[in-house]
Amino acid sequence: MGVLIIMILSSLLLSLTFLIFFLISIKNGQWDDMETDSIRIIFED
Repeated sequence: MGVLIIMILSSLLLSLTFLIFFLISIKNGQWDDMETDSIRIIFED
């Protein structure tokens, strides 16, 4: 039973860590659209 609690708590800690890093990367602009400008040049009418 103790191992189950440790596994649940560690998985919650790990998921919260990844969520925090993901939110930080969104705030810093890591997921901004980098392809639209290059595609716009190719398909410009």
